[in-house]
Amino acid sequence: MEFYDTIKDLVWDDVTKSIYAKTDNDVRKALSKQTLSIEDFKALISPAAEKYLEQMALMSRKLTQQRFGKVILLYIPMYLSNECSNHCIYCGFNHNNKIARKTLTDEEILEEIKVIKSMGYDNVLLLTGEYPRIAGADYIEHAIKICKQHFAAVNLEVYPMKVEEYKRMAEAGCNSVYVYQETFNEQRYKIYHPKGMKSNYRWRLGTPERIAQAGMHRLGIGALIGLEEWRTEMVYMAMHLRFLTKNYWKTKYSLSFPRMRPAAGGYQPNFLMSEKQFAQALWAFRIFDNDVEISMSTRETRNMRDHFVTLGVTSISAGSHTDPGGYAHPDTELEQFHINDDRDPKTMEKMIREQGYDVIYKDWDRTLE
Repeated sequence: MEFYDTIKDLVWDDVTKSIYAKTDNDVRKALSKQTLSIEDFKALISPAAEKYLEQMALMSRKLTQQRFGKVILLYIPMYLSNECSNHCIYCGFNHNNKIARKTLTDEEILEEIKVIKSMGYDNVLLLTGEYPRIAGADYIEHAIKICKQHFAAVNLEVYPMKVEEYKRMAEAGCNSVYVYQETFNEQRYKIYHPKGMKSNYRWRLGTPERIAQAGMHRLGIGALIGLEEWRTEMVYMAMHLRFLTKNYWKTKYSLSFPRMRPAAGGYQPNFLMSEKQFAQALWAFRIFDNDVEISMSTRETRNMRDHFVTLGVTSISAGSHTDPGGYAHPDTELEQFHINDDRDPKTMEKMIREQGYDVIYKDWDRTLE
Protein backbone atom coordinates (compact mmCIF):
# COMPACT_ATOMS: atom_id res chain seq x y z
CA MET A 1 0.00 0.00 0.00
CA GLU A 2 1.22 3.50 -0.91
CA PHE A 3 0.64 6.60 1.18
CA TYR A 4 -1.70 7.82 -1.53
CA ASP A 5 -4.03 4.91 -0.75
CA THR A 6 -4.34 6.07 2.86
CA ILE A 7 -5.45 9.61 1.98
CA LYS A 8 -7.21 9.34 -1.39
CA ASP A 9 -10.67 9.14 0.16
CA LEU A 10 -10.16 11.99 2.61
CA VAL A 11 -12.00 15.25 1.96
CA TRP A 12 -9.76 18.27 2.58
CA ASP A 13 -12.52 20.47 4.01
CA ASP A 14 -13.68 17.70 6.32
CA VAL A 15 -10.16 17.34 7.73
CA THR A 16 -10.04 21.10 8.25
CA LYS A 17 -13.37 21.04 10.13
CA SER A 18 -12.15 18.20 12.35
CA ILE A 19 -9.11 20.29 13.36
CA TYR A 20 -11.19 23.33 14.26
CA ALA A 21 -13.60 21.11 16.23
CA LYS A 22 -10.89 20.09 18.73
CA THR A 23 -11.52 21.23 22.29
CA ASP A 24 -9.52 22.29 25.32
CA ASN A 25 -9.99 18.80 26.73
CA ASP A 26 -8.60 17.23 23.52
CA VAL A 27 -5.46 19.35 23.84
CA ARG A 28 -4.90 18.42 27.48
CA LYS A 29 -5.32 14.73 26.67
CA ALA A 30 -2.80 14.98 23.81
CA LEU A 31 -0.24 16.72 26.02
CA SER A 32 -0.54 13.97 28.64
CA LYS A 33 0.28 11.12 26.25
CA GLN A 34 3.59 9.42 25.52
CA THR A 35 2.51 8.27 22.06
CA LEU A 36 0.25 10.54 20.03
CA SER A 37 -2.30 9.64 17.37
CA ILE A 38 -3.16 11.78 14.36
CA GLU A 39 -6.23 12.97 16.27
CA ASP A 40 -3.94 14.10 19.09
CA PHE A 41 -1.79 15.95 16.56
CA LYS A 42 -4.89 17.69 15.23
CA ALA A 43 -5.57 18.93 18.74
CA LEU A 44 -2.06 20.35 19.10
CA ILE A 45 -2.28 22.39 15.89
CA SER A 46 -5.89 23.48 16.49
CA PRO A 47 -6.92 26.95 17.69
CA ALA A 48 -7.81 25.32 21.01
CA ALA A 49 -4.10 24.68 21.66
CA GLU A 50 -3.11 28.34 21.46
CA LYS A 51 -3.45 28.83 25.24
CA TYR A 52 -1.01 25.93 25.76
CA LEU A 53 1.85 27.25 23.63
CA GLU A 54 4.15 27.95 26.58
CA GLN A 55 3.73 24.39 27.83
CA MET A 56 4.30 23.04 24.31
CA ALA A 57 7.45 25.14 23.94
CA LEU A 58 8.92 23.78 27.17
CA MET A 59 8.05 20.22 26.16
CA SER A 60 9.62 20.75 22.75
CA ARG A 61 12.84 22.07 24.27
CA LYS A 62 13.07 19.15 26.71
CA LEU A 63 12.33 16.49 24.12
CA THR A 64 14.76 17.96 21.59
CA GLN A 65 17.59 18.16 24.12
CA GLN A 66 16.91 14.59 25.24
CA ARG A 67 17.09 13.27 21.68
CA PHE A 68 19.60 15.58 19.96
CA GLY A 69 21.44 17.32 22.79
CA LYS A 70 22.23 21.03 22.72
CA VAL A 71 23.51 20.98 19.15
CA ILE A 72 22.51 22.78 15.94
CA LEU A 73 23.64 21.65 12.49
CA LEU A 74 24.42 24.48 10.07
CA TYR A 75 23.75 23.60 6.44
CA ILE A 76 24.06 25.40 3.13
CA PRO A 77 22.37 24.97 -0.27
CA MET A 78 24.30 24.96 -3.55
CA TYR A 79 22.13 25.57 -6.61
CA LEU A 80 23.48 23.72 -9.64
CA SER A 81 20.84 24.90 -12.12
CA ASN A 82 17.76 27.10 -12.37
CA GLU A 83 16.57 25.55 -15.63
CA CYS A 84 13.02 24.30 -15.12
CA SER A 85 10.26 22.86 -17.28
CA ASN A 86 7.61 23.36 -14.59
CA HIS A 87 5.05 26.15 -14.47
CA CYS A 88 4.63 26.40 -10.69
CA ILE A 89 2.87 29.73 -10.30
CA TYR A 90 4.58 30.63 -6.99
CA CYS A 91 8.20 29.84 -7.95
CA GLY A 92 10.91 32.12 -9.30
CA PHE A 93 12.18 29.28 -11.52
CA ASN A 94 8.79 29.03 -13.31
CA HIS A 95 9.44 28.16 -16.97
CA ASN A 96 7.46 31.23 -18.05
CA ASN A 97 9.42 33.71 -15.95
CA LYS A 98 11.82 35.79 -17.99
CA ILE A 99 14.90 35.21 -15.85
CA ALA A 100 18.43 34.34 -16.89
CA ARG A 101 19.00 30.57 -16.89
CA LYS A 102 22.20 28.85 -15.89
CA THR A 103 23.54 25.34 -15.25
CA LEU A 104 26.94 25.11 -13.60
CA THR A 105 29.92 23.55 -15.37
CA ASP A 106 32.47 21.43 -13.51
CA GLU A 107 34.72 24.45 -13.14
CA GLU A 108 31.88 26.57 -11.75
CA ILE A 109 30.94 23.80 -9.30
CA LEU A 110 34.52 23.78 -8.06
CA GLU A 111 34.40 27.57 -7.65
CA GLU A 112 31.30 27.21 -5.48
CA ILE A 113 32.92 24.43 -3.45
CA LYS A 114 35.95 26.61 -2.74
CA VAL A 115 33.81 29.41 -1.30
CA ILE A 116 31.55 27.09 0.69
CA LYS A 117 34.54 25.24 2.16
CA SER A 118 36.03 28.58 3.20
CA MET A 119 32.90 29.16 5.30
CA GLY A 120 33.69 26.02 7.31
CA TYR A 121 31.10 23.66 5.84
CA ASP A 122 31.78 19.96 5.36
CA ASN A 123 28.32 19.18 4.01
CA VAL A 124 26.32 20.62 1.13
CA LEU A 125 22.76 20.45 -0.20
CA LEU A 126 22.64 20.33 -4.02
CA LEU A 127 19.57 21.77 -5.73
CA THR A 128 18.28 22.13 -9.29
CA GLY A 129 15.11 23.10 -11.06
CA GLU A 130 13.23 20.26 -12.75
CA TYR A 131 14.67 19.94 -16.24
CA PRO A 132 16.13 16.43 -16.73
CA ARG A 133 17.10 17.15 -20.33
CA ILE A 134 19.68 19.67 -19.07
CA ALA A 135 20.26 18.73 -15.42
CA GLY A 136 19.19 15.09 -15.30
CA ALA A 137 20.35 12.01 -13.42
CA ASP A 138 23.71 11.80 -15.21
CA TYR A 139 24.50 15.45 -14.50
CA ILE A 140 23.42 15.23 -10.86
CA GLU A 141 25.33 11.98 -10.27
CA HIS A 142 28.44 13.60 -11.73
CA ALA A 143 28.00 16.65 -9.49
CA ILE A 144 27.70 14.41 -6.43
CA LYS A 145 30.96 12.69 -7.31
CA ILE A 146 32.73 16.05 -7.65
CA CYS A 147 31.36 17.31 -4.33
CA LYS A 148 32.04 14.05 -2.52
CA GLN A 149 35.76 14.66 -3.00
CA HIS A 150 35.44 17.80 -0.87
CA PHE A 151 32.55 17.23 1.56
CA ALA A 152 31.83 14.53 4.13
CA ALA A 153 28.10 14.74 3.32
CA VAL A 154 26.37 15.51 0.02
CA ASN A 155 22.57 15.86 0.00
CA LEU A 156 20.00 16.44 -2.75
CA GLU A 157 16.86 18.45 -3.38
CA VAL A 158 16.11 17.81 -7.04
CA TYR A 159 13.30 16.50 -9.25
CA PRO A 160 11.57 13.19 -8.29
CA MET A 161 13.43 10.16 -9.62
CA LYS A 162 12.89 6.42 -9.99
CA VAL A 163 14.15 3.98 -7.35
CA GLU A 164 17.01 2.88 -9.61
CA GLU A 165 18.15 6.47 -10.07
CA TYR A 166 18.10 7.11 -6.32
CA LYS A 167 20.24 4.00 -5.88
CA ARG A 168 22.73 5.52 -8.32
CA MET A 169 22.78 8.73 -6.31
CA ALA A 170 23.43 6.78 -3.09
CA GLU A 171 26.23 4.82 -4.72
CA ALA A 172 27.77 8.09 -5.95
CA GLY A 173 27.91 9.36 -2.37
CA CYS A 174 24.54 11.01 -1.65
CA ASN A 175 23.52 10.82 2.02
CA SER A 176 20.06 12.42 2.04
CA VAL A 177 17.29 13.46 -0.35
CA TYR A 178 14.66 16.11 0.38
CA VAL A 179 11.43 16.44 -1.60
CA TYR A 180 8.49 18.65 -0.69
CA GLN A 181 4.90 18.08 -1.73
CA GLU A 182 4.29 21.86 -1.57
CA THR A 183 0.58 21.18 -0.93
CA PHE A 184 -1.20 17.93 -0.06
CA ASN A 185 -4.51 19.26 -1.40
CA GLU A 186 -4.94 17.06 -4.47
CA GLN A 187 -8.04 18.89 -5.69
CA ARG A 188 -6.18 22.21 -5.90
CA TYR A 189 -2.69 20.91 -6.60
CA LYS A 190 -3.07 21.36 -10.36
CA ILE A 191 -3.90 25.05 -9.91
CA TYR A 192 -0.42 25.67 -8.53
CA HIS A 193 1.34 23.20 -10.85
CA PRO A 194 -0.48 23.47 -14.18
CA LYS A 195 2.27 22.11 -16.45
CA GLY A 196 5.52 20.22 -16.27
CA MET A 197 6.75 17.15 -14.39
CA LYS A 198 5.61 18.55 -11.08
CA SER A 199 1.96 18.61 -12.16
CA ASN A 200 1.68 14.86 -11.44
CA TYR A 201 0.44 14.86 -7.82
CA ARG A 202 0.63 11.13 -7.24
CA TRP A 203 4.12 10.71 -8.72
CA ARG A 204 5.45 13.45 -6.47
CA LEU A 205 3.62 12.15 -3.41
CA GLY A 206 5.18 8.71 -3.88
CA THR A 207 8.72 10.08 -4.12
CA PRO A 208 9.65 9.65 -0.42
CA GLU A 209 8.70 5.97 -0.67
CA ARG A 210 11.01 5.51 -3.67
CA ILE A 211 13.81 7.30 -1.80
CA ALA A 212 13.40 4.97 1.18
CA GLN A 213 13.19 1.90 -1.07
CA ALA A 214 16.54 2.92 -2.57
CA GLY A 215 18.09 2.68 0.90
CA MET A 216 18.89 6.36 1.33
CA HIS A 217 20.24 7.26 4.78
CA ARG A 218 17.84 10.18 5.32
CA LEU A 219 14.86 11.72 3.56
CA GLY A 220 13.06 14.98 4.12
CA ILE A 221 9.42 15.87 3.52
CA GLY A 222 7.50 19.09 3.84
CA ALA A 223 4.94 21.59 2.61
CA LEU A 224 5.20 25.17 1.38
CA ILE A 225 3.16 27.41 3.64
CA GLY A 226 1.06 29.92 1.75
CA LEU A 227 -0.80 27.80 -0.77
CA GLU A 228 -3.49 26.13 1.35
CA GLU A 229 -4.77 26.17 4.95
CA TRP A 230 -1.65 25.55 7.02
CA ARG A 231 -3.26 23.51 9.79
CA THR A 232 -4.65 21.02 7.27
CA GLU A 233 -1.28 20.80 5.50
CA MET A 234 0.34 19.94 8.82
CA VAL A 235 -2.11 17.10 9.46
CA TYR A 236 -1.43 15.54 6.06
CA MET A 237 2.30 15.94 6.66
CA ALA A 238 1.99 14.25 10.06
CA MET A 239 0.11 11.39 8.41
CA HIS A 240 2.84 11.14 5.78
CA LEU A 241 5.56 11.07 8.42
CA ARG A 242 3.75 8.40 10.45
CA PHE A 243 3.25 6.25 7.32
CA LEU A 244 6.93 6.49 6.37
CA THR A 245 8.33 5.81 9.84
CA LYS A 246 6.08 2.76 10.16
CA ASN A 247 6.86 1.27 6.75
CA TYR A 248 10.48 2.41 6.26
CA TRP A 249 11.79 2.44 9.80
CA LYS A 250 15.48 2.13 8.84
CA THR A 251 15.46 5.61 7.30
CA LYS A 252 15.99 8.86 9.23
CA TYR A 253 13.47 11.66 8.65
CA SER A 254 13.55 15.42 8.44
CA LEU A 255 10.74 17.99 8.24
CA SER A 256 10.49 21.47 6.84
CA PHE A 257 7.52 23.79 6.31
CA PRO A 258 8.96 27.04 4.95
CA ARG A 259 6.78 30.08 4.55
CA MET A 260 6.51 31.58 1.10
CA ARG A 261 8.95 34.35 0.17
CA PRO A 262 8.91 36.97 -2.64
CA ALA A 263 10.14 35.64 -5.99
CA ALA A 264 10.10 36.43 -9.70
CA GLY A 265 6.49 36.43 -10.91
CA GLY A 266 5.20 38.22 -7.82
CA TYR A 267 2.86 35.49 -6.59
CA GLN A 268 1.17 36.32 -3.28
CA PRO A 269 0.28 33.62 -0.72
CA ASN A 270 -3.36 32.59 -0.27
CA PHE A 271 -2.96 31.69 3.40
CA LEU A 272 -0.68 33.30 5.95
CA MET A 273 1.01 31.65 8.91
CA SER A 274 2.10 33.97 11.71
CA GLU A 275 5.29 33.44 13.69
CA LYS A 276 3.16 32.30 16.61
CA GLN A 277 1.43 29.74 14.39
CA PHE A 278 4.77 28.59 12.97
CA ALA A 279 5.89 27.97 16.54
CA GLN A 280 2.72 26.00 17.28
CA ALA A 281 3.25 23.75 14.25
CA LEU A 282 6.90 23.15 15.07
CA TRP A 283 6.23 22.28 18.70
CA ALA A 284 3.33 20.04 17.73
CA PHE A 285 5.61 18.04 15.45
CA ARG A 286 8.31 17.72 18.10
CA ILE A 287 5.78 16.37 20.61
CA PHE A 288 4.27 14.11 17.94
CA ASP A 289 7.62 12.63 16.86
CA ASN A 290 10.57 13.09 19.22
CA ASP A 291 13.09 11.68 16.70
CA VAL A 292 12.31 13.71 13.60
CA GLU A 293 14.82 16.37 12.53
CA ILE A 294 13.37 19.83 11.91
CA SER A 295 15.12 22.42 9.75
CA MET A 296 14.64 26.16 9.37
CA SER A 297 15.88 27.99 6.29
CA THR A 298 16.85 31.59 5.55
CA ARG A 299 13.26 32.18 4.39
CA GLU A 300 12.43 32.96 8.03
CA THR A 301 13.28 36.15 9.95
CA ARG A 302 16.36 36.71 12.11
CA ASN A 303 14.22 37.04 15.19
CA MET A 304 12.46 33.73 14.57
CA ARG A 305 15.65 31.83 13.84
CA ASP A 306 17.32 33.21 16.97
CA HIS A 307 14.44 32.17 19.20
CA PHE A 308 13.97 28.67 17.80
CA VAL A 309 17.57 27.58 18.40
CA THR A 310 16.59 26.21 21.82
CA LEU A 311 12.97 25.31 21.08
CA GLY A 312 12.92 22.34 18.71
CA VAL A 313 14.89 23.10 15.55
CA THR A 314 17.83 20.77 14.81
CA SER A 315 19.32 22.39 11.69
CA ILE A 316 19.53 25.94 10.32
CA SER A 317 20.89 27.24 7.03
CA ALA A 318 23.31 30.16 7.03
CA GLY A 319 25.02 32.24 4.37
CA SER A 320 22.65 30.92 1.71
CA HIS A 321 22.33 31.89 -1.95
CA THR A 322 19.47 30.63 -4.13
CA ASP A 323 21.08 31.38 -7.49
CA PRO A 324 23.37 28.99 -9.45
CA GLY A 325 26.96 30.11 -8.92
CA GLY A 326 25.79 32.55 -6.25
CA TYR A 327 28.67 32.04 -3.83
CA ALA A 328 31.47 32.78 -6.27
CA HIS A 329 29.48 35.18 -8.50
CA PRO A 330 26.23 36.42 -6.86
CA ASP A 331 23.45 37.29 -9.32
CA THR A 332 19.97 38.04 -7.97
CA GLU A 333 18.49 37.68 -11.47
CA LEU A 334 19.15 33.92 -11.20
CA GLU A 335 17.71 33.31 -7.73
CA GLN A 336 14.71 31.15 -6.83
CA PHE A 337 13.47 33.44 -4.05
CA HIS A 338 14.72 36.31 -1.90
CA ILE A 339 16.19 35.16 1.40
CA ASN A 340 15.14 36.78 4.68
CA ASP A 341 18.16 36.26 6.94
CA ASP A 342 21.46 37.05 5.21
CA ARG A 343 23.82 36.50 8.16
CA ASP A 344 27.00 34.55 7.43
CA PRO A 345 27.78 31.22 9.16
CA LYS A 346 30.22 32.70 11.69
CA THR A 347 27.66 35.27 12.83
CA MET A 348 25.06 32.53 13.15
CA GLU A 349 27.52 30.34 15.02
CA LYS A 350 28.21 33.14 17.50
CA MET A 351 24.49 33.65 18.11
CA ILE A 352 23.91 29.92 18.64
CA ARG A 353 26.87 29.50 21.02
CA GLU A 354 25.70 32.50 23.06
CA GLN A 355 22.54 30.51 23.78
CA GLY A 356 24.57 27.61 25.16
CA TYR A 357 24.39 25.38 22.10
CA ASP A 358 27.19 23.79 20.07
CA VAL A 359 27.43 24.15 16.30
CA ILE A 360 28.37 21.44 13.84
CA TYR A 361 29.00 21.78 10.11
CA LYS A 362 28.43 18.10 9.30
CA ASP A 363 26.51 15.19 10.83
CA TRP A 364 28.03 12.42 8.69
CA ASP A 365 31.64 11.30 8.56
CA ARG A 366 33.67 9.46 5.93
CA THR A 367 34.69 6.93 8.60
CA LEU A 368 31.02 5.91 8.85
CA GLU A 369 30.69 4.98 5.19
